[in-house]
Amino acid sequence: MASLLTVVAVLAVVSGGLCEEKTFLQRAGRAFNSRQYRSLLTVNNGEKFGNWTWPEMCPDGFFAVGFSVRVESNQYGGDDTALNGIRLICAKDGNRNFLYSVESHTGYFGEWSHPQYCPTGVLSSFQLRVEPHQGLFGDDTAVTNVKFRCSSNPMLEGPGMTWGEYSHWSNECKDGGICGIETKMEDYQWALDDSSLNDVRFHCCSQK
Repeated sequence: MASLLTVVAVLAVVSGGLCEEKTFLQRAGRAFNSRQYRSLLTVNNGEKFGNWTWPEMCPDGFFAVGFSVRVESNQYGGDDTALNGIRLICAKDGNRNFLYSVESHTGYFGEWSHPQYCPTGVLSSFQLRVEPHQGLFGDDTAVTNVKFRCSSNPMLEGPGMTWGEYSHWSNECKDGGICGIETKMEDYQWALDDSSLNDVRFHCCSQK
């Protein structure tokens, strides 16, 4: 009887595994940077430190349907950097079994959050929460959080920090969606005040 129960248990595990839907997520990096885009989405409250880095684009036909953020938690008197990166997750024709990720340059602090996804549709506009420059002896964090609006209308907010204020919403991607990202990053400051991510802009691509 014991051996029979063992066989039944093994079959249950195997059959459960066969029925489970698999999702494959692959890092796109700069492989698709030649993709043509129609416009750039920007906001007006980004901070001044650092430089614009390289763009990363979803593959042709893919659009951002979700995102995650790299965020450093409150350092309680230490050097805070808040948001260090934004990762877009790209899908094609609503199929989320095979996904690509793009993120441009990211900072070195914090952990990546669990992805959040539009229930349907694609990411179409965004807001940045930014803490303004804190002065010569203050602790600069710059970008502290991000919100996205989906083309199906739900709004998604990252699990970032609460410092600073949100910008107005960016323009909206029409007849398509967000398909790429480019970040403005301050280089590592070697034990001085790090602010890491200072601004971001997103590429809009057409579905046609």
